[in-house]
Amino acid sequence: MPDFPARRPVIAVLGARPTMACTICPQRALQMLLHGLALVTLMISLLMPVLATAQTSSEPVQTDSAIQLDGKAAPDAQIRRRIVELLGEIDGFDKVDVSVSNGVVTLAGEVLDNARQTQLTTMIERIDGVVAIENQTLVNGRLDERLDSAFSRLKERTRNIIANAPIFFVAMLVFVMISTFGWLVTTRLRIWQRLAPNSFIAEVYSAVARIAFIILGLVVALDILNATALLGAVLGAAGVAGLAVGFAVRDTVENFIASILLSLRQPFRPNDFVEIAGDMGTVARLTSRATILISPEGNHIRIPNATVFKGRIVNYTRDANRRFEFELGVDADADLAAALSTAVDALQSLPFVLRDPSVGAWVKEVGDSNVILTFTGWVDQTRSSFLKARGEAIRTAKTALESNGFGLPEPIYRLRVDANAAASLLPITDQPRGDAADPSPQAAPTAAETPLPAAADPARVEDANEEAATRERNAPDGGGDLLSEGQKAE
Repeated sequence: MPDFPARRPVIAVLGARPTMACTICPQRALQMLLHGLALVTLMISLLMPVLATAQTSSEPVQTDSAIQLDGKAAPDAQIRRRIVELLGEIDGFDKVDVSVSNGVVTLAGEVLDNARQTQLTTMIERIDGVVAIENQTLVNGRLDERLDSAFSRLKERTRNIIANAPIFFVAMLVFVMISTFGWLVTTRLRIWQRLAPNSFIAEVYSAVARIAFIILGLVVALDILNATALLGAVLGAAGVAGLAVGFAVRDTVENFIASILLSLRQPFRPNDFVEIAGDMGTVARLTSRATILISPEGNHIRIPNATVFKGRIVNYTRDANRRFEFELGVDADADLAAALSTAVDALQSLPFVLRDPSVGAWVKEVGDSNVILTFTGWVDQTRSSFLKARGEAIRTAKTALESNGFGLPEPIYRLRVDANAAASLLPITDQPRGDAADPSPQAAPTAAETPLPAAADPARVEDANEEAATRERNAPDGGGDLLSEGQKAE
């Protein structure tokens, strides 16, 4: 290190007294200055790439005085001139004033309607260099000018209709031809009757095919008119309308669908005696909405098909063989085995009682004054009347038990009567009445002596309910029957 001269005192400024302050040699000060400049230069060199990167990565900044338009500097005058030229090419904007300041476009004047106001803003937004738009135009309130505009639009649309009339008629002709062809296919040809299990399903197939042909004709006609986009709107509107109508007539639609399923499944046949939702009767017919039964009293019972499809159905005539059951009470001290054997032999002797399955008999319970016996037997409903057969079986079993000495006692009740109260209530007579005579018991006629009336003959299976059901089914205004004798039942 070189020797530096002696340090000199630094004189304070601002009128202060000279003091001995820190003294710095000139070489040391120059060295510190050079080090500081080097440090600043190094920092600037490090920050320059970052600043350059930030400047290149950001979008170009557009100034208010010069805005790019078609790759050239475009001042406000050029933007205004471009807007005026554009408005001059379109009718209806001749009364619009345009001013541009720093890229902000201000519009004033009058336009014909609100649609023109919106169109004006939309057009100017597409011009390069436009920063903002202030649309201060007003809608023209003069009636004559607005009517002229409306008449102009009407004339233009009329010319378009006349120009497109030939293609429109061609599209209509194609639609009518396809729809007519579909009507002929669905009504004249009997292909649906061969494909469907019954006439009702055939009608459903025919209706679906007819609608499909109509939709096909509509699609082809719109394609000819180059308006297939309209089809989506039409189908969407039809879907919304169908949904609303479906909710409004939900029960009717549910019954119709249940009618289709019932006609396919066939849970019963015409003249079947069934029980549905607690109602019993003979099946008359199945319509598109309800199932009609004829009750034993001859009343018409109309049950909605949705209830029939979801409800419990008991069909008493699906199987030809049907079991009857009844109970009889005998004396408590009687020989129960002998009583059962006697009644069973009597039931087996009846010609309408089937041998297989055999007659059944058992002791059910011991009552207050008798013993209850239960008897069962089977009959063929196609050859015997079930109700008449059951009645005749009860009569035969009762007569056989009584003929063999088995009593069928009535209920016995014990009464306790106070003697004083009985004396006050009963009249006292000293002499018996002369006209009172002991009636001699009359012998009751036996079963063999009394012939069975013809009306109670079990062999007579004619049923008035079946006749009423047949008349209902064959009525000309009955609405048809969805049941089919030849279709396989469920």
